[in-house]
Amino acid sequence: MTSTRTLTNRQIARAALVVLIGFLASGALGLLRLLIVSRQFGTSDALDAFYAAQQIPELIFTLVAGGALGSSFIPVYARQREQDEAQAWRLASAVMTLAALAAALLGALVMLAAPWLVSSVLLRGASAESQALTADLTRLMMVTPFIFSISGLVMGILQSHGLFLLPSLAISMNNIGIMIGALLIAPALSPASGIAQVGGANVYGLAYGAVLSALLHLAVQLPGLMRIRARLRPLPDPRLPGVMRVLALMGPRVLGLAVVQVNFFVNIMLTAPMAEGSYTALRTAFTLMFFALGIIAQSVGSAVFPTLSALAAQGDHTGFVSRLSAVVRGVLFLSFPAMIGLIVLGKPLVGVFQGGEWTETSTEAAAWALGFYAVGLAGFSLLEVLSRAFYALADTWTPVKIGLASMVSNIILSLIFVRLIGDPNSLINGPFAGLALANALTTLVEALALWWLLRRRLGGLDDRRILDGAARALAAALVMGAALYGLARWMDGAFPLAVLAVGGVVGGVVFFGLCLLLGLDEARRLPRMLLRCGRG
Repeated sequence: MTSTRTLTNRQIARAALVVLIGFLASGALGLLRLLIVSRQFGTSDALDAFYAAQQIPELIFTLVAGGALGSSFIPVYARQREQDEAQAWRLASAVMTLAALAAALLGALVMLAAPWLVSSVLLRGASAESQALTADLTRLMMVTPFIFSISGLVMGILQSHGLFLLPSLAISMNNIGIMIGALLIAPALSPASGIAQVGGANVYGLAYGAVLSALLHLAVQLPGLMRIRARLRPLPDPRLPGVMRVLALMGPRVLGLAVVQVNFFVNIMLTAPMAEGSYTALRTAFTLMFFALGIIAQSVGSAVFPTLSALAAQGDHTGFVSRLSAVVRGVLFLSFPAMIGLIVLGKPLVGVFQGGEWTETSTEAAAWALGFYAVGLAGFSLLEVLSRAFYALADTWTPVKIGLASMVSNIILSLIFVRLIGDPNSLINGPFAGLALANALTTLVEALALWWLLRRRLGGLDDRRILDGAARALAAALVMGAALYGLARWMDGAFPLAVLAVGGVVGGVVFFGLCLLLGLDEARRLPRMLLRCGRG
């Protein structure tokens, strides 16, 4: 019997559309945030320090609550709801309480050890002033993991109940808080001495904005808890049924997410002795690539994950494979044109941020790294979907094992590529692009390994149809890329937004037109599905 909590393909598309709208809103705000922060601080030591400091609270949240939310809590909570609603709420209360307590404890320890962590581990090759500033910013932002440990789990609860709008809006709050920090708080603070002050902006304002972001992320979701009549309360009891199951599943998943964080820390450590602004350029490029990833894969992955979990719980193998195959085809269909578009139109995309402290040199540096990141966009997108399929099957170890191998490969390739790619004395084409290429290539291999293992486990994923569609979509994307390259040369020197607007229209027409000629179902089904979802 089909559970009412299991979504059909059309319902998944509708949920994905809601999440996609949230990602688009968040992405648009993210681009606006990037523009504001970039123009306020440019590719400066101050912004390098802020981005490096921001990574430490992110690691704490990942270790404490990130695994429980994405891979461990939702499947166990879904099974509990099938059996006993009241017990499911006790489980949610216990997991949330324990996660918040752990975040508070780890946050306090990091605040005490921040100077040593920064100077001895994170930024060993940086100046003493950069190290001191990074440590101060880290301490200011260590309250955010505690808040996110609560709001992140609230997001998982709401999605499990079929509410996707408020969690999608919550993502945007991260951007709003940082923008308030950059536009209002940073100029209002007393001017700082040394590198913390860039023009009229004090970088400590960004740290206060990060704290505000966490508070807004939680606040916007509270109406959703009232709507589902949530029965949450402090309950620090690890002995409740289901809690140990969540922790058992959380262990390997936390290890897997920590592997991803290690790659970010490797980037910070290797860019520390490079030219000023190298990490900011790399981080800007990754943010732009991640924006495309959110549209293509994260929205769909977030929408389909609860349904995959429910199908796995019901033992519906056919339904599981059908849902997953459809998502994989759609993700690959969109990944290839996005990859080519980011490579060809990377400079005008980054050029939109130019102004204030963000110079033409900053633009060229970020676009240089973006082209290398874009190579792995299909891999990043597949990883978002395939890893969730394993988590829905309550298998958190397989992605971790593959992720560990990928991490080692990424470190090795990073150490090699920073010596082979770019000019060590330059920001415009610095060696930090080697870090982007290493990450892109290892992610592609990681995604292919997960695909191979998953198809063996499931007895296939409609592989012939997926590969045939991917080959046609890639061919259409390459032709689109040639058209965009010619357009970019013809419009050289034009306003970046104009190049992007014309390029978007031309690229879309060429790609979808070729896909229709090549008989790709997704080229017909995707627009129709969006129209149906929009009409409800």
